[in-house]
Amino acid sequence: MSERVMTTEALVLRAPRSELVLSLSELCAATGLSERQTTRLLRLGIIESNAPGSAQFTAATAYRLKRMGRLQKELGVGSVGASIILRLLERLADLEGRLARSI
Repeated sequence: MSERVMTTEALVLRAPRSELVLSLSELCAATGLSERQTTRLLRLGIIESNAPGSAQFTAATAYRLKRMGRLQKELGVGSVGASIILRLLERLADLEGRLARSI
């Protein structure tokens, strides 16, 4: 199983984030979260599946969860706080990209 986990993590980090599709169990293996934790985040709207009622997720979701985990560990914030911080960081990166392209 650990070989599968390593493979999933490697794929998540290397694949274009919108192309790789992961099952719930693969998402959990790649992020280190339990299915219960992941389902809770899904219910709270912090993460989204590919389609309503689907148990498939993009690699972007796994990447986002990994970043949220790092924020939680480094800053001591909860899931909702980490999600807000991550959205702000993503928004900032988007705005910086737009500004760089317009100059």
